[in-house]
Amino acid sequence: MDPEKLRLLLADVQAGSVDIEQAMESLRMLPYEDLGFARIDLHRALRTGLPEVVFCQSKSPEQTAAILERLWQHHDRVMGTRVSAEMAVEIQARLPQAHYDSVSRLVTLQRQELPPVSPSQPYAAVICAGSSDLPVAEEAAQTLEFFGSRVQRAYDVGVAGLHRLLDKHQMLLEADVIISIAGMEGALTSVVAGLVSCPVIGVPTSIGYGASFNGLAALLAMLSSCAPGVAVVNIDNGFGAGQVAHAILSRLSRPGV
Repeated sequence: MDPEKLRLLLADVQAGSVDIEQAMESLRMLPYEDLGFARIDLHRALRTGLPEVVFCQSKSPEQTAAILERLWQHHDRVMGTRVSAEMAVEIQARLPQAHYDSVSRLVTLQRQELPPVSPSQPYAAVICAGSSDLPVAEEAAQTLEFFGSRVQRAYDVGVAGLHRLLDKHQMLLEADVIISIAGMEGALTSVVAGLVSCPVIGVPTSIGYGASFNGLAALLAMLSSCAPGVAVVNIDNGFGAGQVAHAILSRLSRPGV
């Protein structure tokens, strides 16, 4: 149950349109629901402000669809990550309202669109070194947008052609947080962190030839960055980077900040 639904339920109890027993029934599944193969955290939105997001990789299509369906009964916005095209078919058969993006591999459900973001709202710049990094970049960018954050994108701006990145210098300077995504040797993140004053979240990707070791070389390079202000998430973890960036932007957007 998300905070707004709980607020409406309590208002209905106060107004007398819902009695205490009905309210207790609505709250019966808090804090989680046991499906046998999964314990769905229905209380997370009240604790953290964001509902549980389903990591779908390695789950069966049937399990994934069942989890998303139960979350959809309790929340107005639901998201699943790392969804294959085959899994998306099963999910959409069970939940026709579900939207699937084949690039980011995200499945989303929402009962209504969020209000449009203001041009004056703090924003995250999501950048990636090459087009091969697009799935991770879009996972990060679309995660931010799903949660209501403002995003600016700059793709294929890796250090092999540094002039492409410098063309986006003003966008980077004005960003409130930057997600820098790169495979191969992962140099983009250090370069960007040396140009800006905002936090930089490095996302190493598993893109590269043999000695990149499926992203390990980029991960170690970002962790060893000599540029200050860099934090690093796990290999290919666009979603995790998006959540961290959203938390930063949410704080900045609070009244009085």
